[in-house]
Amino acid sequence: MLPVRTVRLLTPEGGGPLRRLRIGVIDLVTNGPGHGLYSRLMNANLASIMPQVIGVWCEQAGHDVSYVCYTGFEDLNAALPVETDIVFIGAFSETAQLAYALSALYRKRGTVTVLGGPHARCYPEDSVRYFDYVLGFTDQAIIDEVLRDCAPHRPMGLFLTAARQPLQLPGVRARWRYIKETLEKAPTIKIVGMLASLGCPYTCSFCIDSTVDYQTLDTDQLRDDLRFLLTKFKRPRVAWHDPNFGVRFDETLSAIEDAVPPGRMDFIAESSLSLLSEDRLPRLRQNGFKAVLPGIESWFALGNKTKTGRAVGMEKVRQVSDHVNMVLRYIPYIQTNFVLGLDTDEGPEPFELTKTFIDMTPGAFPGYSLLSAFGRAAPLNLDLQRAGRVLPFPHHFLNNNLAMNVRPKNYEWRPFYDRVIDVTRHSFSWRAVARRFSATEGAIPRWMNVVRALSSEGRGRLAYHTTVRGLLDSDRSVTRYFDGESDVLPPFYENRLRTDLGTFMPLLPTGGAQHDPNAYLHAEEAAPKPTPSIDLTPGLSRRARARNAAALQVPGTA
Repeated sequence: MLPVRTVRLLTPEGGGPLRRLRIGVIDLVTNGPGHGLYSRLMNANLASIMPQVIGVWCEQAGHDVSYVCYTGFEDLNAALPVETDIVFIGAFSETAQLAYALSALYRKRGTVTVLGGPHARCYPEDSVRYFDYVLGFTDQAIIDEVLRDCAPHRPMGLFLTAARQPLQLPGVRARWRYIKETLEKAPTIKIVGMLASLGCPYTCSFCIDSTVDYQTLDTDQLRDDLRFLLTKFKRPRVAWHDPNFGVRFDETLSAIEDAVPPGRMDFIAESSLSLLSEDRLPRLRQNGFKAVLPGIESWFALGNKTKTGRAVGMEKVRQVSDHVNMVLRYIPYIQTNFVLGLDTDEGPEPFELTKTFIDMTPGAFPGYSLLSAFGRAAPLNLDLQRAGRVLPFPHHFLNNNLAMNVRPKNYEWRPFYDRVIDVTRHSFSWRAVARRFSATEGAIPRWMNVVRALSSEGRGRLAYHTTVRGLLDSDRSVTRYFDGESDVLPPFYENRLRTDLGTFMPLLPTGGAQHDPNAYLHAEEAAPKPTPSIDLTPGLSRRARARNAAALQVPGTA
């Protein structure tokens, strides 16, 4: 069972006023020292919103907060908050091993540790081994409970989750202290993260947002935050962190138009092609939208996101290419996202179609992700685990590119990597880079395409995939690991983990680089049937009782 314990709320009547705590908040943007021009330009702009929200909630509760966003270009040892009673760490799975090491460091100092972010939601069974608290959906009441308890829970931590995402979050004005500190690390381009909505209306089986109810956030706060930004920058840049921006298009754009005069602000958004119809594009252009990132994912599935219906194969390529070229007439920068290795793909055709799309759509920057299963992130992961297809790659490598932890259904590893290398080489050849440069309007979009193509996102990934392909021929430990015949991490990956963690590697707890890749499945199989009577601590509020009752039905293995 996933350890879930009730927390007694200390009110003035029940236990006196809450003491003032020294709190650290750490946002891990990356898992090790940064390299390359693109990382230097952009990592500070990739700061997460939720760690800043946690900082605001802690301040509102009367505590002292120290915040650091780790971009890979700081001396992390020197930047870490010190003299803390409790520390919150926000982590994606690729930063999990660094997070585990930091938790061990703080625990030795007597600090209580809390993990939040996507990794905590995806891998709670693993995370409770290394943290005192692990948070799923997190609202202000959850944070208040943690701060009031603020106690070690060892050897197994306490898992807490709200029933759903918060209905409202502190906005830019409330988070400004943390935003300002982070953007000071960005050398030239400075981008503020905002949210207009949470959740997603689409049901992509591989996506963490596919089971999260879609909801918009308060448009009055959105207006206020945009007006606030106009007082801080001559021409602010905003990146919408919505899983899918513009679902309620008129409502959201009207709020932007009310707050921002034309030509005063630039926006970046992830949005599906189905929402980017031509009648909406002039309005987006007028309101400063300079970049969009639609998901295409596959040429043989998910037609609802691309507004291609049942069209597949070359027919879908033509429709999507026409649509993207049309978008580029209004918005200068577009990144088209693909998932490689989906079960709907087979043979060379998906890769050849992508190459054709690149040729037909020269202005689009392609973003490729290898199919990955992130623990509890999506229902599809249960099927993959039942089929024995999920590999035990350390979380450190689960960034959709350094490792593919799902054995492909219709490919052997060698031909699969041959095709990944081929489509990557085609996408970032000098010819493709030059055509993309010529097909893009505006100096920043043009040169951003060039920098990305020549850095870790283009040529860097080509070199990395080529190295892995060579190891599949020359290193038996790699082939046995990829084929599921061994769970011993090959030296190539172990050495990279040690290099990335550097001085934090000795702090990684014993077993901290391993995890049960089938923990989600094992938890579901061991789940007890819900019973109508659960003995909850009488001191809990009605809200906390309901939340913990729900959490008790989320089983797991430790």
